[in-house]
Amino acid sequence: MNRNIKKVAVLGSGVMGSRIACHFANIGVQVLLLDIAPKELTPDEEKKGLTLDKPHVRNRIVNSALEAAVKANPSPLYRKQDVSKIKTGNFEDNLKDIAGCDWTIEVVVERLDIKKSVYERVEQFRKPGTLITSNTSGIPIHLLAEGRSEDFRQHFCGTHFFNPPRYLKLLEIIPTPDTKPDVVDFLQHYGDLYLGKTVVLAKDTPGFIANRVGVFGLLDAMHVMQELGLTVEEIDKLTGPVIGHAKSATFRTSDVVGLDTTVNVAKGLGQSLPHDEAKAVFTLPDFVQKMSENKWLGDKTGQGFYKKTKGAGGKTEILALDLNTLEYKPSQKIKFATLEATKPIERLADRFKVLVGGKDKAGEFYRKSFAGLFAYVSNRIPEITDALYKIDDALRAGFGWELGPFETWDALGVQKGVELAEAQGKTMAPWVGEMLSAGHTTFYKVDEKGTRQYYDLESKSYQPIPGVENFIILDNLRAAGKVLWKNAGASVLDLGDGILNVEFHSKMNAMGSDVIQGLLKGVDMAEKGYRGLVVGNDAPNFSAGANLGLVYMFALEQDYDELNLMIAQFQQAMMRMRYSSIPVVGTPHGLALGGGCELNLHCDKVVAAAETYMGLVEFGVGLIPGGGGTKEMTLRTAAKYEEGEPEYNLLRNTYMTISTAKVSTSAAEAFDLGFLRRGDEIVVNSNRVIAQAKAAALEMADAGYTQPVPKTNIKVHGRGALAMFNTGVFAMKEGNYISAHDQKIADKLAYVMCGGDLSAPTEVSEQYLLDLEREAFLSLTGERKTLERIQSILTTGKPLRN
Repeated sequence: MNRNIKKVAVLGSGVMGSRIACHFANIGVQVLLLDIAPKELTPDEEKKGLTLDKPHVRNRIVNSALEAAVKANPSPLYRKQDVSKIKTGNFEDNLKDIAGCDWTIEVVVERLDIKKSVYERVEQFRKPGTLITSNTSGIPIHLLAEGRSEDFRQHFCGTHFFNPPRYLKLLEIIPTPDTKPDVVDFLQHYGDLYLGKTVVLAKDTPGFIANRVGVFGLLDAMHVMQELGLTVEEIDKLTGPVIGHAKSATFRTSDVVGLDTTVNVAKGLGQSLPHDEAKAVFTLPDFVQKMSENKWLGDKTGQGFYKKTKGAGGKTEILALDLNTLEYKPSQKIKFATLEATKPIERLADRFKVLVGGKDKAGEFYRKSFAGLFAYVSNRIPEITDALYKIDDALRAGFGWELGPFETWDALGVQKGVELAEAQGKTMAPWVGEMLSAGHTTFYKVDEKGTRQYYDLESKSYQPIPGVENFIILDNLRAAGKVLWKNAGASVLDLGDGILNVEFHSKMNAMGSDVIQGLLKGVDMAEKGYRGLVVGNDAPNFSAGANLGLVYMFALEQDYDELNLMIAQFQQAMMRMRYSSIPVVGTPHGLALGGGCELNLHCDKVVAAAETYMGLVEFGVGLIPGGGGTKEMTLRTAAKYEEGEPEYNLLRNTYMTISTAKVSTSAAEAFDLGFLRRGDEIVVNSNRVIAQAKAAALEMADAGYTQPVPKTNIKVHGRGALAMFNTGVFAMKEGNYISAHDQKIADKLAYVMCGGDLSAPTEVSEQYLLDLEREAFLSLTGERKTLERIQSILTTGKPLRN
C-alpha cells in the first residue's frame, strides 16, 4: 500500500511528545500536537479574569510544553521557524482533528489504563487505514492493542523513539501479532529514509532491545563497582570514550537522564523478567535506594552522583558522591596503568585485548563486565530478536556506543570472549559454541564485494545485513581491498561505477599537508580514468578545520615563507578541486569548520547530513578564512547582486556571518548562512550521505559535466563599502563591544571582501581575491594577540578574548 505522510498527530506534549513533534516539523511534515486541557486556572490567569473555556487557557499545557521545547538547548528544531508547522490543541476540543492525519502517535504518561482510555477516544475519530502507534518504552504492545477494532489492531504497533528524538538515531519498531506486514515495512522504510533513524525491528519483550541490554550494562557496572570497591569517578573513567561509549559514561549519564528514570526502568524490568538468568543484576544496589529516598536524582534536583558547588573565589567545583559514606567530596582525577597502556592505540577495536589483559583493578573490571555482557547478549537471542546485528544496531543508535556488544566481542575474539565468560562463571548460550565448532570464528565478516554479513542462527551461515545495500560504508570497502592509494592522513577508495572517494583519517580530520596531498591525488586519479569524486568519511565529524598546530608552529618561528607556501597550497587545492574536469561532491556531517567548510564551498555540489554544524570560525583564533573561504563567500554574494536587494546589505550580511564566526546548528541553517546553496541536498539519515553523494556525482557525469572556468568578473565595491565597514567596526570598538584586536581582524576581513583600496566598484578575478585573502591571513599570524588566541584553543580548547 502506498502511503504519504502529510500530517501527523502527536498525543501528549511532554518532553518526548513535544520533541517528536519538532522532529516531524524538521522534515517538513505538518503536526497536530495535543494534550489535556487544564482543570483549574493559574493565579496569573485569575488576575487577568480568564476562564477555563478560553482557548488560551485550554491550550496552556500544550503551548507551554512546546514553548519550552523550542527554547531547549540543544534545540529539537533544525530552524526555529519550523515550529510554524506545529498546530496545538487539546483532547477535548481538537481530538476530532486527527481524522485528517495520516499517522497518530500516542506519547501520554506510561500507564496502561490511561493509554487505553486515550485509544478508546481515538477510535471515535481516527480514519480507518491510518497509522496508530505508541511511543511506550515499557508497556507490552499487545496489551495496549487489547479491545480495539480489527482495523485499529492491524495498523497499530510500537514506535519507540529515544530522547532527544532529533539527535538519538534509534527507532524501535515493535509489532503485535495483528499488525499488518505492510505497516511494519512502511514504518521501517519511513523511519530510515525520512526520519533519519537506525530502525530496529524488536520483539514485544520487556524493555525491547536497547533498554533491555543497555540497562543491564548500567546496573552490572554498579554491581561490579561494589564488588571491586571502585569509585563513581573510576567507573566513569572506565566506561567512557576508552571503550567507545559517551563521555558522560555511566553515572554522569544517570545524572542527566535522572536517577528516577533509571530506577523505574530497572524495577519494571526486574518485575517483568522472572526467568531471566541475570535477574539479580536488575536488583538495585543499596546506594541507589538511599539516593532515591534523599531525592538525589541528578541534574533535575541539583545533585546525584555528582554535585556542582562554588569553591574559593566563586569557581565552580565538581563534587562526587562517596558511595560508602553518601557524602560528597572533590572529584578525583583518575589514572589506571591499563588505561595508560591504551593511549597510543587510536583504533577502538584494538584496545579491548589490552583492557581485559590489565593487571590492575581496571583490567579486573573489564574482565568481569565484558564477561557478563557477552553472556547476557548471547542468551537474548532469539528471545528479544532473531538477529544479533539488531542488538548492535540498537546499542549504537540508542546508547551512543561506538561498537555494539557483538562487535566488541568480535574485536576481542569470539573464542577469547567465551573463555573470559567461563572464567567468570557465566553461561553462554549453546549457539555460540556450535558456531565456533562449525568453524565460524566471527559474528561479522565482509565479503569480496564489500558487503557486511552477520552470522545467522537459523541458517547457521553468514547472511547480508538487510538494508545496508542503501549505504556505502568505507570500512567495508577497505576490508574488501578497495583502497587505491593512501598516506597517513587520507585515502582514495573506489566506490564503484567510476566514482572515487577521498577519505580523511587525521585527528579530528584536521586538514594538513597529508590531507591536501590526498585531495590532489584523488582529483588527479579521477580525471585520468574515472567519472567523478566524492569527499567523504564515516568519522563523527567531517573536519574540524585546517591544522592549526602547524600554523602556530610556523608563525611562532616566524617562518612566513613556509606559512605562505602552506596557505597557497591549500588555496590551490581548493581551486584544483573546484575547476577539475570531473564533478566533485562534498559530504559534510557533524563539524565542518574552517577549512572543512571551505572545502565544501568549493565542491560542485554538497550532499550534507541534516546534523551538520558548518561555519568559517577563523575569526575566533584571530584570523580570517584563508583557504579560499573569504573569496568564495564574496563571490557568492556578488552573484546575488542582480536579485534586487541592496548590494551593500547583501555584502554586510555575509561579512557579519564570517566576522561573528557563525556556525549553523543544522544543514538547513547552513542554507540560511550561505554555506549551502541552491542545488545542494540535505540527507536526514547520515548513513546514506556517501551513497547519495555518489549518485549525485554520477548524475552530473551522465548529464555531460563540463569543466568550469575560473571567474574574472566578481564585483567588489572598494573604498565605498570599506568606509562603511570601517566606520561600523570603529563604533563597536568605541562602545567597548569588541577589542582593539577584534577591530584589526574585522578591518582585514573588510579589506579583502571589498577588493582592497579601489577607488570605485570593479570586477576582479578569483585569484585577485585569493591573493588579498592570503596576504591578510599572513599578516595576522604575525600578531602576538592572534598567537595567544591560537595557543588558547590548542591548549585549553577555549577561545580567548584579548
